[in-house]
Amino acid sequence: MDEPAPIIEIDKLWTQFGQAVIHQDLDLCIEAGEIVGLVGGSGSGKTTLVRQILGLNRPTKGKVTVFGTDISQADVDQMYALQNRWGMLFQQGALFSALTVLDNVALPMRELRALPDRLIRDAALLKLQMAGIGPEHALKMPSDLSGGMVKRVALARALALEPELLFLDEPTAGLDPASSAAFIELIRSLHKDMRLTVVMITHDLEPLLALSTKIAVLADKHVIAYDTPERVMKVRHPFIETFFLTANRFEHETCG
Repeated sequence: MDEPAPIIEIDKLWTQFGQAVIHQDLDLCIEAGEIVGLVGGSGSGKTTLVRQILGLNRPTKGKVTVFGTDISQADVDQMYALQNRWGMLFQQGALFSALTVLDNVALPMRELRALPDRLIRDAALLKLQMAGIGPEHALKMPSDLSGGMVKRVALARALALEPELLFLDEPTAGLDPASSAAFIELIRSLHKDMRLTVVMITHDLEPLLALSTKIAVLADKHVIAYDTPERVMKVRHPFIETFFLTANRFEHETCG
């Protein structure tokens, strides 16, 4: 029996802007059901890599394949089909300030023009409920929401089209510890219930270690480590040792 194809496969990727080389011979393979934490220092190209997976930037060389489709060779119809299979949670939420909470979540469904508005409304309310937002908040404007609620509404919108693949950009940035912990639990629950594959950019150790089944570390223009959190934390590299210093210290203190 054939092995299932990876959800994302990146092969010998080069990214260059003028004389600056961001990625060089970068390889990464993400299987279905994984939660992959993407970490790296400033300028390591984390966001650029995600933009290339989404087809927003084209690599200088190499190949990015998502759901079996070569992104750089995909036509408009293929990209449209792919965009309905993934969702994106932006760091600041990126809600439309002139739209209500309900209309923000309903927008991706309305753009498909395939369902009557009553069904779209009901589906949007369901997605809000899944993200922990009650119907009493549906008609509020984004400016009336707390930071944690903005994240949840943005997550509901990212899930509007029942995606198989979810991208998270700094999902807990700006949240207080209690809100951050609650949001982590929400993502864990949705990952299980919706059978999602998740790619998460983060510099926050709490969601990284709590959620990631694998961690991909970007440094020296490529992925220098890609494995379980436990194994990645043992890799001897200056960035890894510095980045995980707090986590290692906590582990030794609690075990000691």
